[in-house]
Amino acid sequence: MSESQRRGWLRPTVEYGPVVLFFIILKIWGLMPATAALIVASVLAVGFGYIRERRLAWAPLVTTAIVVVFGGLTLIFKDETFIKMKPTVVYTLFAVSLWVGLLLRKPLLERLIGGGLKMDHAGWRKLEGRYATFCAVMAILNEIVWRTQSTDIWGDFKLGSIFLTFLFMATQLPMMRRHMLPDPPPDAEAKGAAHE
Repeated sequence: MSESQRRGWLRPTVEYGPVVLFFIILKIWGLMPATAALIVASVLAVGFGYIRERRLAWAPLVTTAIVVVFGGLTLIFKDETFIKMKPTVVYTLFAVSLWVGLLLRKPLLERLIGGGLKMDHAGWRKLEGRYATFCAVMAILNEIVWRTQSTDIWGDFKLGSIFLTFLFMATQLPMMRRHMLPDPPPDAEAKGAAHE
């Protein structure tokens, strides 16, 4: 398995593995054990990601910090409100950060994942604006679901948010392809290497 392939499965595992575990334990043992498992799994996932890549990714680190705080409050006060509000806080934080980046003309997504995706500046601005809007919509949806539905249905929504995220990204592929930068010709790379 190549280095890029290893990194390809690492990021989804770190970001979504704890959520899948949370969903499974929620269905079997209930919200409080699921919350404890989510805290432990999130911390372990970030630690594992650091060991593998020798760096702490910004998004999982922030998400894990919020999980620890809101999950901890849930367990201490035996109040499920905190853990149910956690996705709202995470989505809102990401939406605001992305919009601020756009206003300051410093796209955040480009700095986070720009190394693996070669797009022009206009493409990054479009993707960042759309992803910020998606995060804002997801924050609103989470608020509606946890305030109006049962814990089981909210858990289904929390797991379903993973698929909604993948679906959103799939809808952005045509736009991303239009803004992809062409690869430099092989002879140009060879010349560059010869001059070094």
